[in-house]
Amino acid sequence: MPSRIDPERLRNSLPALSEAVAASAETLHYQTYYGLDLPHRTQVQRRLGRFRVHDYDVVAQAWWPEQPHASLLILHGYYDHMGLYRHVVDWGLEMGFAVLACDLPGHGLSSGPRASINEFAEYQAVLSGLFEQARQLDLPRPWHLLGQSTGGAIALDHLLHQAENPDLGRTILLAPLVRPRAWLRSRISYELLRRFVQQIPRTFSENSGDPAFLEFVQSQDPLQPDILPTAWVGALSRWIPRIEGAADSRHAPLIIQGEADMTVDWQYNLPILQRKFPSAEVLRLPEARHHLVNEREELRQAYFDFLRERLR
Repeated sequence: MPSRIDPERLRNSLPALSEAVAASAETLHYQTYYGLDLPHRTQVQRRLGRFRVHDYDVVAQAWWPEQPHASLLILHGYYDHMGLYRHVVDWGLEMGFAVLACDLPGHGLSSGPRASINEFAEYQAVLSGLFEQARQLDLPRPWHLLGQSTGGAIALDHLLHQAENPDLGRTILLAPLVRPRAWLRSRISYELLRRFVQQIPRTFSENSGDPAFLEFVQSQDPLQPDILPTAWVGALSRWIPRIEGAADSRHAPLIIQGEADMTVDWQYNLPILQRKFPSAEVLRLPEARHHLVNEREELRQAYFDFLRERLR
């Protein structure tokens, strides 16, 4: 049975992320349920709090090893939340990074209509807010940015359209979204339905080779949305031309893509990204599916090794 986690109650009980306060029993329960307490890392400090972006209360978490020498900022994917990212958090701490993550609007503990967004520009506002939290917490530079799927879309949008950020280190794009699989069919369905239907039931997919993760998401995670709002699809349809029409960039992101990914149209997306970022480095994993953050351990270790060599 899923744990009893009330996201609204927990969110409303949280202080500003910049305030250091003792964790409540409800906070500790949440972190323990998702493994974010990382009990094997006894010298790590952690904090759960919130910050305001537009009309959203965004919930964020930070972790500090004893002597961090850089930072890792994490952007999760669509339908995800911070609770599913303990493997990446743990790897970041192992690398000696301070780690900062947040739940996007409509996801996890953050406020907003479930799994929805008005425009993808709101995600850029959240990323700007996350950078501001990193400044307030005085997280060590450089700040490496990691995004999975929609989180990767947010990161690549930032690279293509925002001014140079002197605090930013390397950007890691895990199965980044440009176009989802079967996008033409999805867009036609959206145009037909959007005037009559605000949401449709979510279909869970086998987006990882880890059966324990799939079982957890489908039956044990209380923070999983069970709908697909047509508003989110509309926002995506307006965002895709913005990315496809962007000028090339001098940035050199690290792109990791599974070739068994049935969520994004990676055969279309990768050439687009390699044209936009001629200096990008790409690791293709033939057996990996879409949810790289929660793929089988041997696949995670393969791309962690790739990243470790480039982020020393």
